[in-house]
Amino acid sequence: MSPVTVAEYQACPATVVLRRAVDGLSRRVLTRTLRMLERDGLVSRTVHPRRVEYALTGLGRSLQDQLGALALWSVEHDGEIRAARVRFDARRGGMP
Repeated sequence: MSPVTVAEYQACPATVVLRRAVDGLSRRVLTRTLRMLERDGLVSRTVHPRRVEYALTGLGRSLQDQLGALALWSVEHDGEIRAARVRFDARRGGMP
């Protein structure tokens, strides 16, 4: 999960909901990413009896505009990015 995805949530839902929102995201990758974001002070973690809740901190919220702009840029340039990957992979014999 990228910080862009996490930044779209004011109060991040349980990890199961986040995993469903991002196709192909493994529990391990999500957990590692959330721990790094927590370590950096971008999200807080609250443990409840049956669930864990993540929420953006003030520091995390301060990145929302910048990350939103980056997300918009990536959507606008998706075709170019995919074409560049195809060219790159072709030069390397199909290996990323």
